[in-house]
Amino acid sequence: MGYGDYGSGGFKRTMHKAICSDCGQECEVPFKPTEGKPVYCRDCYKKHRKF
Repeated sequence: MGYGDYGSGGFKRTMHKAICSDCGQECEVPFKPTEGKPVYCRDCYKKHRKF
């Protein structure tokens, strides 16, 4: 297909390992982290999200 694997019930994202800029724990994100930009784990992202 070229856009992902739909055969197993959904689209599979390529996950990338990263270190959370806030708490320092290793996490996985659905994008390739860019050097110089903060990356947050799920919990810390909720704290930094703007409403």
